[in-house]
Amino acid sequence: MKTPLLFAMPCNGTMTRSLAERLGAEVGDVKLHAFPDGETYLRFITDIAGRSIAIVCTLDRPNDKILPLMFAAATARELGAVQIGLVAPYLAYMRQDRRFKPGEAVTSRQTAELLSNAFDWLVTVDPHLHRYGSLSEIYRIPTRVVHAAPLISAWIRGHVASPLIIGPDRESEQWVSAVARDAGAPYSVLEKIRHGDRDVEISVRNLADLSRRTPVLVDDIISSGRTMIEAVRLLASLGGAAPVCVAVHGLFADNSDELLVKAGARVVTSNTIVHETNKIDVAKVLANAINGFDLAR
Repeated sequence: MKTPLLFAMPCNGTMTRSLAERLGAEVGDVKLHAFPDGETYLRFITDIAGRSIAIVCTLDRPNDKILPLMFAAATARELGAVQIGLVAPYLAYMRQDRRFKPGEAVTSRQTAELLSNAFDWLVTVDPHLHRYGSLSEIYRIPTRVVHAAPLISAWIRGHVASPLIIGPDRESEQWVSAVARDAGAPYSVLEKIRHGDRDVEISVRNLADLSRRTPVLVDDIISSGRTMIEAVRLLASLGGAAPVCVAVHGLFADNSDELLVKAGARVVTSNTIVHETNKIDVAKVLANAINGFDLAR
């Protein structure tokens, strides 16, 4: 039986080392370099012939990451790796799940096809499934999805006194109610009218609870953060405890992390994407999911 072998793409070293420690795995050495013209140089230093490997690459800002990732998978295949898995704590290109206007690219399906051609299996954390029931609808390879809700609930129980859990919209109610139940807290959801990507009008129910509870806004992703920013401003205007914003994936486009803090919130995320707000560690549950695939061969 061979030791499991993991490789870290750039900026994934900390997560890879944490996973390796939990899996009893070896961290392999792969060198990447960007030439002045932007092209990628890649070389596996560790011998991977006859080995099963996993490449760890969270896919925020995916356009800069996917092509080097494809080179890594293709090179590993050419060098004789017998199985190649992808550990993508954040999985990009899940929002565009239908053709809303004539001529649009359905990038969720196209990305799934690209990754399915390159890898033998995939592990990720809470992909943004909206109109898809599961990843198997678009991925042709075995996939395992890790859910961060229990970890979020545990963090809230340990760090927030008398929380009121608030979800981003009615569609989130099932997820938010589960977080609230595990945290032993009541919940509400925002009433939201979206006028555009950066123009959101919101209101909050159960405002009477704010006089004796700390509002905790939870979501799977903070990207532009406009909904949360407007919610934080509304809650701040009503007085009471400063809101806490908790998300699985902190993308923080348009400096939304700074805007949330400026609006009066504390911001907490999991470490699916490296950021100073990381307080919730998903390494253990990711390792458990990876263990389901036979890397020790």
